[in-house]
Amino acid sequence: MTGRDLPPNWPQAVWAPGAPDWEASATRWLLDQVPPEYRRYDVLRRYPVLLARFAADHTRAALEAARSGWRSLRVDLGDQLPAEALDAAMDAYEREGSRIAAVARSIEVVSAALRGERWVPRL
Repeated sequence: MTGRDLPPNWPQAVWAPGAPDWEASATRWLLDQVPPEYRRYDVLRRYPVLLARFAADHTRAALEAARSGWRSLRVDLGDQLPAEALDAAMDAYEREGSRIAAVARSIEVVSAALRGERWVPRL
């Protein structure tokens, strides 16, 4: 597969499916998307499809945490922080939420490839 043949949201650090050691590159990338403690579990390195599941679960939770923080920040800390700090925090939540959502999309396509699904470009 060439870069042109990869699905949208495919991470640059992961080699194309079918390339030598592509699953090792997927494992390295997935480990970078989860808490460092996940590296302690040999089972996650041994079974990349399982690691992808853990990464998807972790990312989904992180995205929900960012959304929850965004929704509740002004109510919870509105009387404790100046307006400019609240505005900056809201912006940080929005940016982080966008970043996490992009990671989630990338995890989804890598996970599909690890499960043997092949992407076919549409004309």
